[in-house]
Amino acid sequence: MADGRVRQLIDTVAWVRIEEGRILCARPRGKDVFYIPGGKREGGETDLQTLLREIEEELTVALLPETAAHVGTYEAVVHGPADGALVRMSCYTADYRGTLAASSEIEEVAWFSYADRPLVPPVDQLLFDDLVDAGLLR
Repeated sequence: MADGRVRQLIDTVAWVRIEEGRILCARPRGKDVFYIPGGKREGGETDLQTLLREIEEELTVALLPETAAHVGTYEAVVHGPADGALVRMSCYTADYRGTLAASSEIEEVAWFSYADRPLVPPVDQLLFDDLVDAGLLR
């Protein structure tokens, strides 16, 4: 920031799952916004450890670690009351086994197209922009 204060950085990892030109998004209980599934790193977790844990907790599937591939890292001002905080989202694709289902912490899952971009926070919008530019998101 211009006044010299250091912004809080929220370090997250997200799973990019695209099927038929749509991306999987989830809305946590008590929230009014959808997010790319994933979450915050705990302790000394690696990106992959965070990704595997968060996706199993949120969507009840097991990602296959050997298929994980980094697709990009994005930073933007966080959505909500954390004034001035930045969120960094490291995004990965990966195959999975199991049946996608919302866990108790997820209210709703949805498959979004680019037209749904206003329903996700700023950092997710950056990913949407790259995916549509790459022809992966309709």
